[in-house]
Amino acid sequence: MARIHVHTHGKSHSIRPTSKSSPSWLTQSPDQVSTLVVRMSKDGATPSEIGMKLRDEHAVPLVKSVTGKTVTQVLAENNVKPDMPEDLERLVHKALGLQKHLKAHNSDHRNVRSLELVEAKIHRLAKYYKRSGKLAQNWKYAAVIAQLE
Repeated sequence: MARIHVHTHGKSHSIRPTSKSSPSWLTQSPDQVSTLVVRMSKDGATPSEIGMKLRDEHAVPLVKSVTGKTVTQVLAENNVKPDMPEDLERLVHKALGLQKHLKAHNSDHRNVRSLELVEAKIHRLAKYYKRSGKLAQNWKYAAVIAQLE
């Protein structure tokens, strides 16, 4: 599948564990993993950061294979789910950085185009998240509002 706004295919990615079942060498129980996830979220970690910390520091290859739920599902169960999905939040942050750059360097036409592409991705993702119910129906991205946040 091709990448959006690019003429490449983008094959580079990490490989997830092949087994859907919990590994036999894992010492933690599903409840312990769930409490770790909630504690890391309360410390300010995003769901992807939580997954990487569990993999690297606690030897949990995949949360879903241990608990039967994804990191975001565990967070939603414990009412510590973030307001905005992580990918949308990162795109808004990226657009904000581009806006700050363009205020200082207003003749940078290449990054004007980059900002347009990022904002197109934000609108596309917002439409999807509104349709799937993960984002409020009245949520709207506006460049001026993003500068204030």
